[in-house]
Amino acid sequence: MSDTLSIKDNRTGKEYEIEIVDGNISASQLRQIKENEGDFGMMSYDPGFLNTANCTSRITDLHGSEGILRYRGYPIEQLAEKSSFLDVVYLLLNGELPNPDESTAWEERITHHTMLHEKTKRLMGGFNYDAHPMGVFISTVAALSTFYPDAKDVDNKETRMLQACRLIGKTPTIASYAYRNSKGLPYIYPDNELSYTGNFLNMMYRMVEPRYQAHPVLEKALDVLFILHADHEQNCSTSAMRNIASSKADPFVAVAGAAAALYGPSHGGANEAVLNMLREIGTKDKVADYVKRCKSGEIRLMGFGHRVYKNYDPRARIVKEIADEVFEVTGRNPLIDVAMELERIALEDDYFVKRNLYPNVDFYSGLIYEAMGFPMEAFTVLFAIPRTAGWLAQWMELMEDPEFRITRPRQNYQGSGERHVPDSYKS
Repeated sequence: MSDTLSIKDNRTGKEYEIEIVDGNISASQLRQIKENEGDFGMMSYDPGFLNTANCTSRITDLHGSEGILRYRGYPIEQLAEKSSFLDVVYLLLNGELPNPDESTAWEERITHHTMLHEKTKRLMGGFNYDAHPMGVFISTVAALSTFYPDAKDVDNKETRMLQACRLIGKTPTIASYAYRNSKGLPYIYPDNELSYTGNFLNMMYRMVEPRYQAHPVLEKALDVLFILHADHEQNCSTSAMRNIASSKADPFVAVAGAAAALYGPSHGGANEAVLNMLREIGTKDKVADYVKRCKSGEIRLMGFGHRVYKNYDPRARIVKEIADEVFEVTGRNPLIDVAMELERIALEDDYFVKRNLYPNVDFYSGLIYEAMGFPMEAFTVLFAIPRTAGWLAQWMELMEDPEFRITRPRQNYQGSGERHVPDSYKS
């Protein structure tokens, strides 16, 4: 049996054989299906691109029905347990985990790029104290394009890697400066003798002490959370990254565009919504009534369900374990009891199980961030820091793709036909 799809156009009676490659058909093959020779040809109509593969990728393998997530073939559970965030970044960008010598050299290379130009600080200082940290983050990342004109040479492989290192090194610095600007606090320069996450916490929270040393449990917890958020296939922000990059825009403005997509509450703001929901519920004894309201359609259950996962989000299991470790250091957030009760009731209710509404990565992460002292408005920035690595991996893959094309979707036009401006217009 041949790997083809037979299509009969009942409008014309013509039959077509469409080749199937790797379980997919090329949308361009539909163009041959026409009512007449002057016809453009058939297109696929897919709002939100829910069933359209926009690229071939070797980075992230996601099987939603089975609850599987792998980076370059490595299960997320193993990477969270055995690796560091910077080693995972190396994996995403280079395709393989580093050996000990490569790991050391890589860490040194990233830390070499943690400093920001002093003029960048002045730029960030121009924002109001109440400016949202994500807005400051996006603006500053985009502005870096003006400091590094060599970034526009996107066809040069070595230059591409240099820009990736710059962005990965600088995003924690930008994020911390945005936070401290909102608090009226002086900026703290990077301490490159600390780990990636340890340095970030240092720049966030150091006050008058000669040197800041984060609690090792919190430092490790943040590192694991960064691993879990590093990449997630072709989501909204990653698709935005690829779309912008397809015009050969430099990676700074492309990452800024991806971060802008992440800024939307339906994408990067989900853990904030969860935290607000838990606060609204308040106590364990009110969970059952809240669930009833969800089932009636009155309100939405936040932190449950995922566009891709139709099983328990594998990242959520890891985050739940991290929460216990963090609370042993910071003290137990009473909202965790509300969250666990909500999870218990929902997973025992056929209403949610039949709809594949399982906890996702956002369900517990906000509680952890809050326990670690991060303000809610910084949660999306905490998402953007590690996801920058995934965006850059996707960008670098696109630049080397033999099928590279500038993105140019078509549309299904449903507007007016030709009309003519009347002679009386504005007369």
